[in-house]
Amino acid sequence: MFFIAAPSIAEPSRGSLRLQHDLELRRDSANTKARYAEGAANEVKPQEADTDLFALMSGKCPTLKVAGRDFACRTVAFAHSTRGRAYFTIALDDPADHNHIISFSGENGRRTQDNLYELIVDRMLLNSKHRPKVDGLPVPYVELSAGMCTQLGNFAAGQVSSIVCTATDKNGKKYDLRFESDGLPITVRRVRPSAPTIRQL
Repeated sequence: MFFIAAPSIAEPSRGSLRLQHDLELRRDSANTKARYAEGAANEVKPQEADTDLFALMSGKCPTLKVAGRDFACRTVAFAHSTRGRAYFTIALDDPADHNHIISFSGENGRRTQDNLYELIVDRMLLNSKHRPKVDGLPVPYVELSAGMCTQLGNFAAGQVSSIVCTATDKNGKKYDLRFESDGLPITVRRVRPSAPTIRQL
């Protein structure tokens, strides 16, 4: 398990935090709709052209802690955008909230060995039934965070044996994940983004 400490910065004003939050929501709106659309099993399904790789994994989460609370997981997925941002997304098994989903997110993940992938986490995306909706889908709250995810396995080979993520947000809340595969092949979808279609009125 790895942890990267957040740099020490001056706390912005409440107004600037709100503005930054609104800008983040607008900037990532295409991604969030793709990664947080839920089916009956709370599976995250890629729907937007910005996603170029999506992987759905089968297994269990011996460790899943959100701000000190323990959960089981329903679905674990990985998504990568054409802009380089990656997401390890977990749908929580929360009887009180079927929209309870979190994502460890960062940019420029790297493969340090053939079967080891590392992603430095710079934000958590938090979704719940209380979040506002866009086109009927909850829009997650973006929480600036610091941490790391380590994945053992290879998408090209269709096997991921484990994922370990840890992060701490700017308010000191901690998020921990340990996912272990059940050995079944993962579902990988590679998406070839296409240019938007322009229709004349």
